[in-house]
Amino acid sequence: MTDPQRPTPENLVARVRGVLPSLTPSAQIVARLILDDPATVARSTITELSAASGTSEATIVRTARVLGFSGYSQLRLALAAAAATGRGGTDRLVPGDLAPDDPLSDVIAKVTRAEAQAISDTAAQLSPEQLGEVVGAITGARRVDVYGVAASGLVAMDMAQKLLRIGLSAHAFTDAHLALTSAVLLKPGDVAVGVSCTGETPDVLEPMRQAGLAGATTVAITNNPRSALAEVCGHVLISAGRETTFRPGALASRISQLLIVDYVFVGVAQRTSEVSNGALHATRAAIGRFKADFRPRARRPS
Repeated sequence: MTDPQRPTPENLVARVRGVLPSLTPSAQIVARLILDDPATVARSTITELSAASGTSEATIVRTARVLGFSGYSQLRLALAAAAATGRGGTDRLVPGDLAPDDPLSDVIAKVTRAEAQAISDTAAQLSPEQLGEVVGAITGARRVDVYGVAASGLVAMDMAQKLLRIGLSAHAFTDAHLALTSAVLLKPGDVAVGVSCTGETPDVLEPMRQAGLAGATTVAITNNPRSALAEVCGHVLISAGRETTFRPGALASRISQLLIVDYVFVGVAQRTSEVSNGALHATRAAIGRFKADFRPRARRPS
């Protein structure tokens, strides 16, 4: 598996959110302090942060390394740089959770802000090199199978539909039994894409394992770069989404997963522009004729 992009001030926040579910309970305390009050963490020595978090200095160092830094000093520098560029303030890190008594005007503002942030975080941490490798694999694939369930299943269907529109053989599977049936029949040169917010969904994880054993190129779209799904896949595209009380993880990540699908789709369409343009024109014309043929006609007066 190719390691995700090294953390920068632009993608540090997304990296912390992404690995949070996979951290140990003590490391999660450190990570939440980083998200809730990055300026204080940037100013704190490791001894001060240990006292404030109630965790050991060794836990803090391990957390920094999980985030991609060699130690706590480098993490502090990155947090300071994020604050200096306006990317580490609490407005960015904590967009505001939804409360049961929030007026709809606040619901609109908070959801909009969270969705916009998910898009921004995904763009900041996505590696163009990694994306290019995925686009290249899909462009030359005999077949593309996409696996996902629940909200991620909707993303899987969107990806398959988009690729189908430009002439690729693409199929989405939201049932584990059908996914496994498909996965074991894949061959080298085929591509399997697994979509899972947590990266731990068995219905996606096992078909992706089988697809890899069959020789297919494997791609993960997930929030968690340290998940089991990321470990079994040859390519990992990291999405970002902040979980809140009324927006659980799968829903929070959907917009960023769809963004990654659009990146892949446009990249493939660019590389196959002659074929994809023809396919888009043909499918658009077919749908247009269908709608015209079955459009209700006004009845003539008797």
